[in-house]
Amino acid sequence: MDRLARRLGVPDAVVIGLGSMLGAGVFVVFAPAAAAAGGIGLLFALTLAGFVAFCNATSSARLAARYPESGGTYVYGRERLGPFAGFLAGWGFVVGKTASCAAMALTIGAYLWPGQARLVAVLAVVAVTAVNLRGVAKTATATKILVVLVLAILAVVGAVGATDVSVDRLTGADGLGRGVFTAAGLLFFAFAGYARVATLGEEVRDPERTIPRAVPLALGIVLAIYLVLAVVTLGVLGPDRLATSAAPLADVVTATGLPGLAWVVRAGAAVAVTGVLLSLLAGVGRTTLAMARRRDLPGTLDAVHPVHRVPHRADLAVAAVVIVVVALGDVRDAIGFSSVTVLVYYAITNAAALTLGREPSRKLPVRALAGVGLVGCVVLAVNLPLASVLAGSGVLALGTAWYTLRRLR
Repeated sequence: MDRLARRLGVPDAVVIGLGSMLGAGVFVVFAPAAAAAGGIGLLFALTLAGFVAFCNATSSARLAARYPESGGTYVYGRERLGPFAGFLAGWGFVVGKTASCAAMALTIGAYLWPGQARLVAVLAVVAVTAVNLRGVAKTATATKILVVLVLAILAVVGAVGATDVSVDRLTGADGLGRGVFTAAGLLFFAFAGYARVATLGEEVRDPERTIPRAVPLALGIVLAIYLVLAVVTLGVLGPDRLATSAAPLADVVTATGLPGLAWVVRAGAAVAVTGVLLSLLAGVGRTTLAMARRRDLPGTLDAVHPVHRVPHRADLAVAAVVIVVVALGDVRDAIGFSSVTVLVYYAITNAAALTLGREPSRKLPVRALAGVGLVGCVVLAVNLPLASVLAGSGVLALGTAWYTLRRLR
């Protein structure tokens, strides 16, 4: 079996994690989360989503260090819980993240050229796939450039918005209660990229050391950035205006009396989401490769390019599906649908981590965190909008039927 090349160190892995997360939460999720949880509820929801993500990250890091190969929880579920658990995790990841890729591509189109959003989205998918096909080192390099540009844009928005923050706008309590859990489930979409490092486990140098350090570090940096920007957007716009905003950060700079910066923010949004799309497509391709190796997906996808050492057939197949979804789908429900299936994926991650047993040498209560993460994933999933829960459950049931029929044959 062909193996992928191990080229990524801790800084590269952290950057890929940052590139996977930065953008989705800031430019896409804050508005619907504010609509569900209100003002102060949004901050509670963000903290809750970050904590559940931290629990998941701890479990992911432990498992990735034990099983340093491409596939993430698809591999961990198979090894620790059995073939069906692994299949369900892999199926949920591939389907959910394919929807995420389509949502990100459509977001790029909406920011750059609203009148031709689908065309721009298709071109973005083609361009990003071309970068990924050049090899993971090229992906890491491109992601570094994108992350630096995004951080610069977010710093400008934070500095400008901080001058007009009003404490009164932060205290709206509409949506507290179940709305906080709904918002946390939506905001989880913004954190899910931290495990991209685990799905690249076969390409990380010294995975037992690199992955446990890179995953929580990337997550902590992103959570701090999200909290600052959530306070700024709420403090400037207020929960009602934020809930209806199509471009919250552009509205922040406009509200502070600097509308000329709006085009810079829109460009920054396109750059940020491109970085997310770059890492998302790479991660889905690696999980597809892992499933094809075990024939849970067609075996023709089990191929590694002889020169660039990337799963080129899997990458091309994923890109083709994303383009179809972009051409036919709608971005409005993609986030909720993706969150349902990805939360199921991480529930399986935590269940697998619970089987690892105690590790006295670790300072964190890793088994307790895995248990909390498992419960948290289930609670957030069932509190998402009903349409998203039904759609996600239906797709998971379809995958289960395929798995059962294949086993019977």
